[in-house]
Parts: sequence; C-alpha cells; structure tokens
Amino acid sequence: MTDRGSTLGLRLALAFLSVALAAVALLAGLTAALAAADVSALTNQQRADLTSAIAVAAAAAWDHTDSWASADLSPVLDLATRTGAEAQIRDQAGQVVISSPGFAAQSAAPQQTAAVLVNGSRVGEAVLRFTNSGLASADHALQSDLLRAIFGAAGLAAVLALLTGLVMARRITRPVERIIAVTRAMGHGDHAARVGEVAAPGELRELATAFDQMADTRDRQDQLRRDLVADVAHELRTPVAVLQAGHEALLDGITEPTPEQLASLRDEVLRLARMVGDLQTLAAADAAALHLTRRPCDLAGLAGAAADSLAGQFEAAGILLERRLTAVGIDADPRWLHQVITNLLTNALKFTPAGGRVTLAAGPSGAREAVLTVTDTGTGIPADELPRIFDRFWRGRQAAQVSGSGIGLAVAAELARAHHGQLTASSQPGQGTVLSLTLPRT
Repeated sequence: MTDRGSTLGLRLALAFLSVALAAVALLAGLTAALAAADVSALTNQQRADLTSAIAVAAAAAWDHTDSWASADLSPVLDLATRTGAEAQIRDQAGQVVISSPGFAAQSAAPQQTAAVLVNGSRVGEAVLRFTNSGLASADHALQSDLLRAIFGAAGLAAVLALLTGLVMARRITRPVERIIAVTRAMGHGDHAARVGEVAAPGELRELATAFDQMADTRDRQDQLRRDLVADVAHELRTPVAVLQAGHEALLDGITEPTPEQLASLRDEVLRLARMVGDLQTLAAADAAALHLTRRPCDLAGLAGAAADSLAGQFEAAGILLERRLTAVGIDADPRWLHQVITNLLTNALKFTPAGGRVTLAAGPSGAREAVLTVTDTGTGIPADELPRIFDRFWRGRQAAQVSGSGIGLAVAAELARAHHGQLTASSQPGQGTVLSLTLPRT
C-alpha cells in the first residue's frame, strides 16, 4: 500500500511539474522572442539615429567649406569609431570622399545609409557598417542578460513547481491511502474500521465522510438482518413448539383429539400462516422500493378508497372514522400507497378503544408537499418506545395484547421512502398518536 501510495504521489508530483514546465516554457519562449524583437527594434532605431547623426556632422563639415575637398571629416570618422561602426562619406555622385580604415573589411556587417543634406539640398550620403562592438555588443549583451534572467526564472519556477507538486501530491494521497487502508481492513473483517477526520481538500473530506456513512449504513443493515433472523426465529418458536407438543401428545395417546384441542392447533397454524404472510408482505415492500410504477394520483382519493375498505371494521369496533380530505396531486404507485394508508389505519384501529375516534386527513402542505395524517384517540406511545415503532418485528409493551407481527409500520415507512417521502410519528401517552406521511407534490 505504501509503495502504491508513493507511486501515486510521485505521478501526481510529476504531473504538476509537467504542467508547470509546459506553462513556464511557453511563457519563457514568448518572453524571449518578444524581448529579442524589442531589443532588435531598439538597436535598429539607435543605428538609424546614429547614421543620421553622422550625416548631420558630415553636412556641418561640408557647409563650413562648401565642398568635400576641404571639409574636415576626421571628427565624423572618430564619432563612428567610438560607437562601434565603420563610416564612409560619399559625394552626390556616389564617389567616396573618406572612409574608415576597416570599412571595406566589414562588407557583411549590418549597414545603414543616410543622406547628407545642406539647406535641404542633398550633397552626399553617409554609410555606416556596424561591427560587433559598440551597439552590436550592447545588443548581444542585453539579449544574453534577458535570456539568462528568463531561463533562471524558469528554472526557479520549475523547482517551486516540483516542491509544490510534492506537497500537494502528499496532501491528496495521504487521505486516499487512509481510505484504501480502511477498505482493506473492512475487507478482512474489521467492520469497526473508519476513515475519520482527514486533513485534505474539501472533495476528499467529503469522500471520507461518505465512506464512513456508507460503512455505518452497512453495519446498520447487517444488524437489521441479524435482528430480523432473530425476531423471525423467536416468533416462530412458540407456535412450532405448541404444534409439536400437541401433535406428539395426540400421537402418543396422551390426549384425545377433541374439538378444543384441534381448534388450538388450528389457531397455531393460522398464526404461522399470518407470520409467513407478513414476511411475504415485507419482502414485497422491499422489492416495491426498487420496482414502483408511478403515475399521477390524487392522495385524497387514495385515502378515501383505503378508508372505504376498512369502514366495516371500524364500524364493528365501535370507532368513528372521520375524513378530512382535500384533493392534492402526487406521483405514486396506487397499489403500494394504498397499502401504506391501510397499514396506518389498521394500526390506529388496533390501539383505539371502542367509542374512540380516528381522523384521516389529506391535503397540500405548502407549494411542494402533500401530507396525509392519521390521528387516533388511543392509548398513545411511551416516549422511550416512539423511536422504535418503525423497526421490523418490534412490538411495544402495549401491543402485547394485540394481534400482529410488528411489521405494519415498518412496511409503511419503507414504502414511504420508496416514494421519496417520509413517515413520522408523534404521540402523548393517554392522548393518542399522530402518524404523518409527507410526499412530494407533482
């Protein structure tokens, strides 16, 4: 793992370095090219200015004597020599008047020409050839200094990029290595391993948090599966034991097959059948969470249909079923949402005594939600039991005398989540319970 993490860090550092070098190289190249062009333009301008100055000095010498023959041009040649150039003065016909000693030898050197004007009339021309000293030397020195500065800065930038890349790569790879280590630990059976807090960029911190949340969810799911197996085994143990004892007694001749004995055995068989049916309902609810067939529905209409299907049971129990339904559109699977509402009403029916009242209400809640509530005047739920009423196979103390397996609300909560909704409960002991189903509106 360490070698892999080091390799990843090195690759990231090299990637940072490569990008930095490419950017620095491009910037250095452009800077060098532009700087060289600017220096060359400046040098050419200075050469042109110097040539013009030599032409002006030659014109002054000609104007002093009104002829080239007696003009003193030695100061002109000295000026050209001091600036690193070889000069030649020609008359109007192009004949050489005077020339620097090295002028002919610099035939390949850059050359500038300027007219010699006196009172606006051309009397000759000045020709300068620039050697590697003077302006040319300054030009080369300036360009060399610029290039050295550019490449020195590029090298410094490359070193800084490498150091920054190493630091950033380490900052990125350290949490990645931590996540890999925790993943391997979980793969080897250490389900308590967690990434925890990591010093990393925001995205990697979110990744570590999401990983820990996933691990926590997996632990909860594993615990739920274990609890489910234990609950099912516990619920099945009693009827199976009763059936086994009863049948063995009948087979051994200890008891006679009386109608009461057979009725007792039949009750246990029916109890087993209800448990199997509940398990099938639970499995179907889990599958429905993945395979819902949604379409536009009216929540109030679905609630009214569910109430109609249970109206006889409420009437037989002596409980008033009150309806407060307002039409509101939702996207839902009608079959499974009918199951949710039926489970909520059935739960209220079980825990509301005769003469009580159950209120079924549905309607909009704000601009984005629809809410269905089932309110009963039953015994209520103790505060310590309220957080667990949506757990599978969980039955509170007050449910001991009520038939059921404890999965009705668990199924309802599962189907509510499948519809992107939420099922909540509030209760006060002795004052009844309110179950609220919140769903997104169409």
